[in-house]
Amino acid sequence: MLELARGISQWAHGFKNAVIFLFNTGEEEGLTGAHSFITQHPWSSTIRMAIDLEAMGIGGKSSIFQAGPHPLAVENFAAVAKYPSGLIIAQDLFSSGAIKSATDFQVYKEVAGLSGLDFVYTDNGAVYHTKNDKLELLKSGSLQHLGENMLSFLLQIASSSHLLKAKTMDGGGKPNHDTAVFFDILGQYMVVYHVRLANMLQYSVIVQSLLIWTTSLLMGGYTAAVSLFFSCLSIILMWIFSISFSAVVAFILPLISSSPVPYIASPWLMVGLFAAPACLGALTGQHLGYLVLQRYISNIYAKRKQLSPVIQADLIKLETERWLFKAGFVQWLVLLIIGTYYKIGSSYVALVWLVPPAFAYGLLEATLTPVRLPRPLKLATLLMGLAIPILVSAGIFIRFANVIIGLIVRFDRNPGDTPEWLASVVLSIFIAVVICLTLVYLLSYIHLSGAKTSVVLSTCILFVLSLAVVFSGIIPPFTEDFARAVNVVHVVDTTGRFGEKPISFVSLSSITPGKLTKEIDQVREGFVCGRHKVIDFVTFSVKYGCLTFDETEGGWNESDIPMLDVVYDTNNGVRRITQVAIDTKRSIRWFLAINTEEIDDFMFKADSMEVVPADGKSSKDGWHIIQVSGGKNAPTRFDLTLFWVKKTEQILMTSCLKV
Repeated sequence: MLELARGISQWAHGFKNAVIFLFNTGEEEGLTGAHSFITQHPWSSTIRMAIDLEAMGIGGKSSIFQAGPHPLAVENFAAVAKYPSGLIIAQDLFSSGAIKSATDFQVYKEVAGLSGLDFVYTDNGAVYHTKNDKLELLKSGSLQHLGENMLSFLLQIASSSHLLKAKTMDGGGKPNHDTAVFFDILGQYMVVYHVRLANMLQYSVIVQSLLIWTTSLLMGGYTAAVSLFFSCLSIILMWIFSISFSAVVAFILPLISSSPVPYIASPWLMVGLFAAPACLGALTGQHLGYLVLQRYISNIYAKRKQLSPVIQADLIKLETERWLFKAGFVQWLVLLIIGTYYKIGSSYVALVWLVPPAFAYGLLEATLTPVRLPRPLKLATLLMGLAIPILVSAGIFIRFANVIIGLIVRFDRNPGDTPEWLASVVLSIFIAVVICLTLVYLLSYIHLSGAKTSVVLSTCILFVLSLAVVFSGIIPPFTEDFARAVNVVHVVDTTGRFGEKPISFVSLSSITPGKLTKEIDQVREGFVCGRHKVIDFVTFSVKYGCLTFDETEGGWNESDIPMLDVVYDTNNGVRRITQVAIDTKRSIRWFLAINTEEIDDFMFKADSMEVVPADGKSSKDGWHIIQVSGGKNAPTRFDLTLFWVKKTEQILMTSCLKV
């Protein structure tokens, strides 16, 4: 941002709009920095557009993962960025709630009503927010990519005379203007078009596809309808077997590996561990459907006596193959209908996987076939039909596989709360879904090709080798640059459960799936691990952790232990009020949890200044959480006034006495 500010200053004399660089803090503590600027700073009323630079990793392309709601920002970015990168599918996932985290962009959009762009790094997400999250691992090319794109964009926006602030939402919480669909092609070109146009294209393709299928089924009669049913059955079997084969491996990994996620430092292992069995399962499932469909078509051709048995057998296989290819159209048509109905912006993926293959099939197989007999699918059909879909969507699946791996190391929000196999199952299902979606056309071609045996054999060999590598431990799940994140918490227990005096001990836990047995063997400091070592930190509970009481009593001097003292506690018969003095001593980063089932309201002051006013407190799961992260000169003495929940019995008694 400093380099951008330096570069922009050279052109500032020609700007029609000012550019504000906001360096804020407190994002991890609840987006407090952005919220404070929007709600308190006098400049906030002058903002017309917000650009947020985020990270979920430490490298790669800085891509747009949220844009709008107004399309002006993304349209200008696509027009001037040298290496544009962005996918609306990320925005769809974020808005659906599948990704639980939030960014400062949420504050700008929802609190201030601003439109703009939200950028993010996603590569090497496994080391993000760990001790390996260091500058030397950030490639210079990643910074250059962001810098060149952002400099061009900011110069464009700052010089624009059409930058108007408009309310992004109407009274019903919906955008009051047309939004945009956006995606890049190999990071070289960005496609942006309005949702209104997207709906027109998608509805047009859906209607035409339904008309074509209806006409063909009416012309083909009962035979065509049953053939379509069996070809769709092959798609269903393909999905079932592919997901099952891949998920079984995910269940096996914790049993044969020192870590249930052995692919963190070596993501290419996913190809052998999950993609290979998923591909084998997809081929197996579709082949079973192929055999059922082939048997049905054989019964139909058995009634035709004018063909010789040899020619008839070949025609049966060819027609079966073509029905499997056309079943791929049905799969993507169903996804397109669902995406259009639910107004999912990334429905364009289904559009590009439906139209080009159908066009290639119709052009090369129907119009260029001299006779009305089934012919082998031409290789040109696959090349022409799959070129555009692969070009448009290959980057999507690769990027999201990397993102999922990065999220896996932070998967277990409450350590020990989820099974060890769950993270790998999620990744395996994602890979199986990608295999089923993208290989549906190609697999139909393999059944009659001579490559079927070699494909099955090579897939099995790749899978066995990957399992052998994981079992032997040749490739470790974590390395020096991809170390496992372990939380080390020094706990002070003042409840008296272990004696009269407060004691301190060290607790270890990890939100990366897997037990800490190997780490404890390396530390050798007397830790004891297990599910019986449960620590409740109010905001989360460690259900599998490691504790030690050995030589930790000296970790805190008694004078340094944070204290909560009750100054007074009164009850006037209507309401109980408690005044608490808090001294955090040397602690400048801490949490305070208030039980909202018992406490109706409260005031929180620091140095006589009201920090949290006594009105309208929010809560989650029955707790109001105050998070404090201060600097060297941050206050350490606080006054907390608790207003207890009014008791119904007391209120009734007081009313009776007054009467």
